[in-house]
Amino acid sequence: MGHTNDPAVIERLMRTKGRWAIVGLTTNEWRAAYDVSLFIRDRLGMEIIPVNLPGDAVHGEAGYPTLGDIPAEKRPIDVVDCFVNSQKVGSVVDQAIAVGAKAVWLQLGVIDEAAADRAKAAGLDVVMNACPAQLAWKYGL
Repeated sequence: MGHTNDPAVIERLMRTKGRWAIVGLTTNEWRAAYDVSLFIRDRLGMEIIPVNLPGDAVHGEAGYPTLGDIPAEKRPIDVVDCFVNSQKVGSVVDQAIAVGAKAVWLQLGVIDEAAADRAKAAGLDVVMNACPAQLAWKYGL
């Protein structure tokens, strides 16, 4: 049986102020990560950390090439929000586990049951195939 999102986990992650590493966030304004990350920062009040291969800054926030490159003073990472395709998300989830993240959030259309199982086994909260910007209304956010 596949992963089922827990509404209580979703609400807790969206309500609890924290640090979200947004993997796949670039300066490309046409990508969903660009606007969703602004929503996470400006509407939900989270600190965001862009993670993209060149390590580019986005929205005035310093960027890093990988989760492992995020410096110790920017940890712990509360949520790793994954805007990468399903075929690549497993390695991102493994990095999230390795850096001690507390949760992984796989965006709409990003599905990897084995990666979700690894994250849960490591004690991380998991949300899969969901977008916080689309779910916020359900929680009055």
